[in-house]
Amino acid sequence: MNRRDAIKLVAMGVGAQANPWLACAQAEPVSVIDTHIHLFDPTRPGGVPWPEKSDTVLYKPSLPERYVGQSAPFGVVGAIAIECSQLESDNQWLLNVVARNPVMVGAVGDLVPGAANYSADLEKLHANPLFLGIRYGNLWNRDLAADMEKPGFVDGLKALAAAGLVLESANPDPRLIGALLKVAELVPELRIVIDHLPNARVPSEEASRKDYFADLRALAQSTKIFVKLSEIPVRENGQLVTDAKFYRERVDALWEIFGEDHVMFGSDWPNSDAVSSYAQTFGIVRAYIAQKRPEARQKYFWKNSISAYRWKPRQRDQRLA
Repeated sequence: MNRRDAIKLVAMGVGAQANPWLACAQAEPVSVIDTHIHLFDPTRPGGVPWPEKSDTVLYKPSLPERYVGQSAPFGVVGAIAIECSQLESDNQWLLNVVARNPVMVGAVGDLVPGAANYSADLEKLHANPLFLGIRYGNLWNRDLAADMEKPGFVDGLKALAAAGLVLESANPDPRLIGALLKVAELVPELRIVIDHLPNARVPSEEASRKDYFADLRALAQSTKIFVKLSEIPVRENGQLVTDAKFYRERVDALWEIFGEDHVMFGSDWPNSDAVSSYAQTFGIVRAYIAQKRPEARQKYFWKNSISAYRWKPRQRDQRLA
C-alpha cells in the first residue's frame, strides 16, 4: 500500500461523508511512533487481570501482529507497550513479547515504589534496554497522592530517576495532577509522562477548575514533563463525534499549556476500540494536527517520544523517523 492510499484510508475511516475538517486528514504523511498501546493475551495459561471476560470488544488476543495490521497503513513505524496488569510476572511477559517484535521500541511496566522487592525488581528490569519505566496513578486501586506519604515511596521514585527511567501516570483527574506536581517538586530530575490528558475529568466548579489548570501550568514549567494527547475520540448518543470545534476546544488548551515540544501521540489501542477504530482514531488526530506547522507535527508524532522515553530504534524505518 502506498502512502497516498494510506491517507485516503484515514479519511475514509472517520467517515465517507463530505466534511472539510476531515479532509485535513489528508495532510502529508509523517513517520509515527505510537506511545500508548496495550498488549495482552487472554488465551494464555492463567488468563489476564484485564480486560474482563464480559468485554466482548476487548477480550481477545491483542498482540503486535494484530496491531501492525491496523496501524501500519497510517505510517506507524513503532510503538510503546504500556502495562495493563499489576501482576509482577507480567513485566517479564510484556518484555518478552516486545523483544520478539521489533516494531515495539519499548515497554512501560508496573512496580510499586517502596515495596520490599522494588529495588531488586527495578534493577533486574532496567538491565533490559527495552524497559522504559513504570506506570502509577489511578489504576489497580492506587492513589499516588496518598501513596507518596508511605515510607520509601519517594526514594523509589528517586531511584527511578537515577536509572534514567520514566514515571508514567494513569487516568488523570485533578487529584492525580496535583500529586504529579508534588512529585515533580520532590524529584525534579524525574521524567514524567501524563497519559490521556484530553480525557481527564475537569472540575465544573469555577474555583476547582482554576486550581486544576494552575497545576497544569505549573507542571508545564518543567522540561521533563510530557503529555499524551491520547483518548481524544468521543462518542455522544452512541455516535462518534467528528466536529472540528469539539476537538479543537478540548485539545488546543493543552497544546497551548505544554507547547509543541512536550506533546505526543498515543492511540490507546485496543482500549480505544470501544470508542473508535484505529482508522477513525488516527483520522481524527491527523485532522487536528494538520493545522500545525510541519515541524510541530513531526514533534507530536515521533520526535518528542524520543525525548520523553529515550527509546532506541530497532528497525531501519524507526531510524529514519
